[in-house]
Amino acid sequence: LILLLSYQCDSIFEDDEEKPQFSQLHQRQTEEIKTETGGEDSTDDQTGDSSKPETDASVDWKETREPQSGLNSMKNNEVPISDLRFSLKRHMIAHTREKPFSCSVCQKTFTRNGSLKTHMSSHTGEKPFSCSVCKKTFTSHMRIHTGEKPFSCSVCRKAFTVSGNVQKHMRIHTGEKPFSCSICKKAFNGSADLQRHTKTHTGEKSFACSVCKKTFIESWHLKKHMRIHTGEKPFSCSICKKAFIDSGQLKKHMRIHTGEKPFSCSVCKKAFNESAHLQRHMKIHTGEKPFGCSVCKKTFIESSHLKNHMRIHTGEKPFSCSVCKKAFIESGQLKRHMKIHTGEKPFSCSVCKKAFNESAHLQRHMKIHTGEKPFGCSICKKTFIEIGHLRKHMRIHVF
Repeated sequence: LILLLSYQCDSIFEDDEEKPQFSQLHQRQTEEIKTETGGEDSTDDQTGDSSKPETDASVDWKETREPQSGLNSMKNNEVPISDLRFSLKRHMIAHTREKPFSCSVCQKTFTRNGSLKTHMSSHTGEKPFSCSVCKKTFTSHMRIHTGEKPFSCSVCRKAFTVSGNVQKHMRIHTGEKPFSCSICKKAFNGSADLQRHTKTHTGEKSFACSVCKKTFIESWHLKKHMRIHTGEKPFSCSICKKAFIDSGQLKKHMRIHTGEKPFSCSVCKKAFNESAHLQRHMKIHTGEKPFGCSVCKKTFIESSHLKNHMRIHTGEKPFSCSVCKKAFIESGQLKRHMKIHTGEKPFSCSVCKKAFNESAHLQRHMKIHTGEKPFGCSICKKTFIEIGHLRKHMRIHVF
């Protein structure tokens, strides 16, 4: 026991002022224990009243040992030596990463018995703490209704409902990524991110659609997928009222109205409202066209472009208008066509308020106000707003 406490971890104390108290207490309590045990070092687990409030974790460890009466007579302001030893033992797990408590159902392991007990409720369905407003369980859940966010980031002041979220958020600022994949060594700042990533290696897709049997890695992927079958679109644009399946689609759509283009090309500085558009654009500079047509050998930047192109050869037009029955090769062509019937013109000019049914038409119109004519004739130097106008003009010189 003396050997254990002689090599205690400094982080067991909250500040330096406690260390001298521990040194004096150690000497006094060691003498008392030697007297009670006949001068021999005691190896039995002991307990007593602590001057510090117990945490859930300390209770977990105390459940594994029996109280002994030898220390019950200690004064209230004295910390039992057994409590200090178990505090150190519990603390050392943070360094050793030991997880001695395992679930008997799924074999998942935990550092603390309390964490195991909480986990077991996921198997038993037990939910002892319920919300008085919506009956949902969990202790910190009430903050959703009250709006209370008592934990804030010291860097950007973003606030959170639980302290654990602040700790995870801080890794954004520090760049810390303590969780790494054992297969490809990719690092993550959250354990949940690592668990999700690991499934890409194992191929595990435990969530299946009851309609089309498509499987997913995560439950929220399945939830979002189900909206395709139900037709539910809970996220709608506040400007044009267009609805979307998920919030990410709405966020990207809003950039059409705001004009925000946060993704810019490092070569030509052209900006885009989606990262996927930038990635596609970058292939223009690299010249990469990995997808080739087996019929005419034409190559494409993306596989979807090749798929659409193949319909020219097959004559397939799978997208048809429900009003006039006109058929199209691509779904985008059908969407643009439908606006003819609906009269929808969601894209309006910020200068003259003229509205258009396509964003490309608005972009072309804006050049009238800016005076931009980027397409110039190589012979007579005349410039044009659109490349189509230039092509038509070139016929004058050819004929």
